[in-house]
Amino acid sequence: MKFNLIVLLISAVIPLIIGFIWYNPKVFGTAWMKTSGITADETEKPNPIIFLWCFILSLFIALALTPIVIHQFGFFSVLFNEPGLTDPNSEIFAYTSDFMANYGENFRTFKHGALHGTITGVLIALPIIGTNALFEKKSFKYVMINAGYWTVCFCIMGGIICQFT
Repeated sequence: MKFNLIVLLISAVIPLIIGFIWYNPKVFGTAWMKTSGITADETEKPNPIIFLWCFILSLFIALALTPIVIHQFGFFSVLFNEPGLTDPNSEIFAYTSDFMANYGENFRTFKHGALHGTITGVLIALPIIGTNALFEKKSFKYVMINAGYWTVCFCIMGGIICQFT
């Protein structure tokens, strides 16, 4: 199984693209500003460094999503410390090569990655955002806008990662 840095870099751009759409005042931007207590003046001139940090953090997310959306990582994680795993003359190398030849492409579609990305958004992003919102005394609408954004991002990122990595 190959690690594809280009795919991860492309996936890390997805939250920026979706964010420009999602938080646009004509989509959820006005509602988000109202529930966040942010004014339009505060969003007029964002600092470019913010976008760089968002990209870096999105790259972390892409790295974390990879083993979630690609099941074959689970197979290798179980065998990771096995002696001879990388030795072409070993029995375990032959076993893993045969396994990957037979099953290496199973569940490697955009649709499957998008499913696991969506599940990750609902089961990880939503509870984190919801917990923070409870203590910050934010509204249910705030939680749904932000968790919805991350769920859509994870969905698309997971699809791209699963299909093209």
